[in-house]
Amino acid sequence: MNLPSSSTTGDTSKTTTKSLSIVESFRGCGISGCHGISKEELRQKLTMPKYLRIAMRDSIQFQDPTAGKSCSIRRMDDENVVAPSTPMIVFINPRSGGRHGSLLKERLQHLISEEQVFDLSDVKPVEFIRYGLGCLEMLSCFGDSCAKETRERIRIVVAGGDGTVGWVLGCLAELHKQGRVPVPPVGIIPLGTGNDLSRSFGWGGSFPFSWKAASKRSLYKACIGPICRLDSWRISLSMPEGTIINPPHSLKNTEEFTLDEGLEVEGELPKNVICYEGVFYNYFSIGMDAQVAYGFHHLRNEKPYLAQGPIANKIIYSGYSCTQGWFFTPCTSDPGLRGLKNILRMHVKKVNCSEWEQVPVPTSVRAIVVLNLHSYGSGRNPWGNLTPEYLEKKGFVEAQVDDGLLEIFGLKQGWHASFVMVELISAKHIAQAAAIRLEVRGGEWKNAYMQMDGEPWKQPMSKDFSTFVEIKREPFQSLMINGE
Repeated sequence: MNLPSSSTTGDTSKTTTKSLSIVESFRGCGISGCHGISKEELRQKLTMPKYLRIAMRDSIQFQDPTAGKSCSIRRMDDENVVAPSTPMIVFINPRSGGRHGSLLKERLQHLISEEQVFDLSDVKPVEFIRYGLGCLEMLSCFGDSCAKETRERIRIVVAGGDGTVGWVLGCLAELHKQGRVPVPPVGIIPLGTGNDLSRSFGWGGSFPFSWKAASKRSLYKACIGPICRLDSWRISLSMPEGTIINPPHSLKNTEEFTLDEGLEVEGELPKNVICYEGVFYNYFSIGMDAQVAYGFHHLRNEKPYLAQGPIANKIIYSGYSCTQGWFFTPCTSDPGLRGLKNILRMHVKKVNCSEWEQVPVPTSVRAIVVLNLHSYGSGRNPWGNLTPEYLEKKGFVEAQVDDGLLEIFGLKQGWHASFVMVELISAKHIAQAAAIRLEVRGGEWKNAYMQMDGEPWKQPMSKDFSTFVEIKREPFQSLMINGE
């Protein structure tokens, strides 16, 4: 999917921010997308009738979907009340977007209504889904046609970074499992550092200078934008009992995971294991890039004053990566011990194939990335735009975000990664896969480093027993609104 390239105009005299990209900011400031729609017209399209807003608010506040039932009586006073054409709910992470997060929240509440804009520090997505949507569904069962139409038409906008968007998507996935359809599609106002999900669906890569005009335009695009699909991937992690890790928020302890028995393992399995599971939308990686990310996150947590915005984060990240042996490795270190091949066996299920196939890990590769999107590392495309001839030669198909496949590539060292990230060369293509299994066992290494969607962790390794990572596609796709 191509990145958005809309032209830009806008008033930047009232609001400025030093921490954002000038080029991308101007790209996001165009007003042509609104077609001259007034605030009143936009509000009419997006804002729910007051009795529904109050009913949802009360249901969420009291954590009871029936708490808003009494509000339906008020509807009888106005027989002309109708559902808006595109009722909109906004989740905003006020800590994102620098100092403009709270101001954007006020702007969005002004454009829609206070009850339809949720501060994620106050209302969690799961609470809205369980009690807010539950309230609309309850009123629908009592014959409220306005509530029924509102529930069917509702759309969601997430103002935050990729992690915030993934959080909301993960909560919405529960609607699939519960049979509560339709599942609302999601649009994005990018407030994070990388914003790769936002870029992939045409919402841009940064928070614009003229944010007041941009917030109006974003809501309008979320109102009219076509709906696309996005694959989501479940990662299952199994390790010997007694392994101590500090997992990211996206990984939860589980007792239900069992290894795919269609593939034999190397060596002896431990009698007791501990397991974690989670879902990612952007990427999973193992190796040196995850090690750098792990160190950077710890540095930022210990000294938060160093990272005050996206640009500051990127500068610190780049500087930190130079200290981790990613670029410069001590001469005394055996070069043969640095590659992932020493600790990793990889099996995949390829396109239209149900059998596992072992894929050799290139000796020079020090990081392996499993990518779902066309955008990685703040808008780069390390997989590259491959020619039909090359695709046919390698047995690949053109990469799409909804094709049920992951792109697996390798990075050799910092210099190679740098050239890949500035798109002078493509990454080391390894495979495309519908499912992946990684078997990791310690040797000269005591720890491996992994990350998913920007959340890194240190994975201790055993010399006696393997740690397994399995990645398989979730049965339900997420619905995204295209902002181009």
